[in-house]
Amino acid sequence: MLNIGEKIVIVADAFEQNLPIGDYGYLIAYDRNPDNGFDYIIRMPKVNRNFFVPCGDVELEERIMEQEAERTTQEALIDYALATYNEKLFHHVMNGDPDSVEESEMISTEALTQAEFIKQVNLRAWI
Repeated sequence: MLNIGEKIVIVADAFEQNLPIGDYGYLIAYDRNPDNGFDYIIRMPKVNRNFFVPCGDVELEERIMEQEAERTTQEALIDYALATYNEKLFHHVMNGDPDSVEESEMISTEALTQAEFIKQVNLRAWI
């Protein structure tokens, strides 16, 4: 359960209330009425309105930022692995193999040509 006064971001609109998805707001109250599907009352300063929302429609801004940072880091590692033809790093990032080699071995580049590396990736791809 979120705390009152926390900065949140609207991530969905389950009850189709025309919520401004992607905008931020502040949690101002809990809706404790058991007869409806809403959990929170939020204040959206950009729209200058209050909305009743279920808990699935909002997410903490901090969690959104953490998820975006993880996604960006993973994309950067994939780009680096493809640019350096590092197959071990590519498989580690894509599959999340916990038993893969150490970082020092992953960062070292292999002597593969670009065509060979792309051929190996395409052979193992699920596409």
